[in-house]
Amino acid sequence: MSLREQFGKDILITGWGHSRFGKLSEETLESLIVQVAGEALAHAGLEPGKIDEIYVGQFNAGMMPLAFPSSLALQLSPDLLGVPATRVENACASGSAAVQQGAKALLAGTARNVLVIGAEMMTPAGPEKVGAALLGADYDMAGQPSSAGFTALFAEVAKHYEKRYGPVSDVLGSIAAKNHRNGVDNPYAQLRKDLGEEFCRTVSDKNPMVADPLRRTDCSPVSDGAAALVLSVAPRAGAATAPVRLAGFGHANDFLPAARRDPTAFEGVRLSWERAFAMAGIGLGDLDFAEVHDCFTIAELVIYETMGLTPAGQGARAIEEGWVYRDGRLPVNVSGGLKAKGHPVGATGVSQHVLAAMQLTGTAGAMQLASPRRAAVQNMGGVGIANYVSVLEAV
Repeated sequence: MSLREQFGKDILITGWGHSRFGKLSEETLESLIVQVAGEALAHAGLEPGKIDEIYVGQFNAGMMPLAFPSSLALQLSPDLLGVPATRVENACASGSAAVQQGAKALLAGTARNVLVIGAEMMTPAGPEKVGAALLGADYDMAGQPSSAGFTALFAEVAKHYEKRYGPVSDVLGSIAAKNHRNGVDNPYAQLRKDLGEEFCRTVSDKNPMVADPLRRTDCSPVSDGAAALVLSVAPRAGAATAPVRLAGFGHANDFLPAARRDPTAFEGVRLSWERAFAMAGIGLGDLDFAEVHDCFTIAELVIYETMGLTPAGQGARAIEEGWVYRDGRLPVNVSGGLKAKGHPVGATGVSQHVLAAMQLTGTAGAMQLASPRRAAVQNMGGVGIANYVSVLEAV
């Protein structure tokens, strides 16, 4: 049973906007939010006065002084005065959390058109402040000094994985190389360079070890950027493209203390996939591609297993046998993923939805796959703590 059958109404993505990701010293959080909000409304063919609610996904956690951005979208137009606007935060999954809150407002009948924005300015804060802010999403390391930051937490995942299943260094290098190659075709991406497998697999002066066994190429960059979309209950006559249907979604949280989690199981991630598939009434084999949360390459490897592409411990098959390349049976991160596109944390989940919608409407440019009809977006906060999956369909 799909979302439409279960709730008796459609949830459609009718418009979207996306900034470039990277070090955007010429921008501010306000300018990025106004830019992408304006693009999304124009794409949807919707006047600002027709927006019923606004949700803004942003993590921040001390990375910038302004920690109250919910009304910044109102700077776009005086017609937005009075529109309810809420900041949504769930670590690096803040963007998808905002998308799901917008969808629930439509399902509740309190809105017909919702503007969802994800935005983050990270680079002005500097590495130390960014690292401390991100560690605030970890139960054990919050407030503790750490030279490697969140990389060290995912390095522990990789070490546990290797202890349980065997070496992964070369496989992680292949995942990095795949996503860097895909990022070349993404005009929004921060890192648009095909580095090749040998470079990504090898520790060197230009690719140092950050936290053993994770090299620099195994880590997503610090980024600024924003993305926005419009969710509606009916198609828009003046929209630039056909809409994209939200066929199902899932959300699952895991325990926060590391001692209460299996470090390689990502149980909350698995549950979010199962819930999204159940709501959409589909299985993994019904997908044409997926955008997943590769904050670190080890995360993408484990996600292959939690989404059901391979059994536990066999995720390497998905990359070694070519399944997840753009010409494989389930292309993963055709956008370049967080690894190459960049990871402005509050913007990431919204960006994933926008780029999937572009694929499903045939407007992805050089990234475009051959006529995809159904996709999944997976976004997580912390080390598999707050987990979101959306299933999207072409209309």
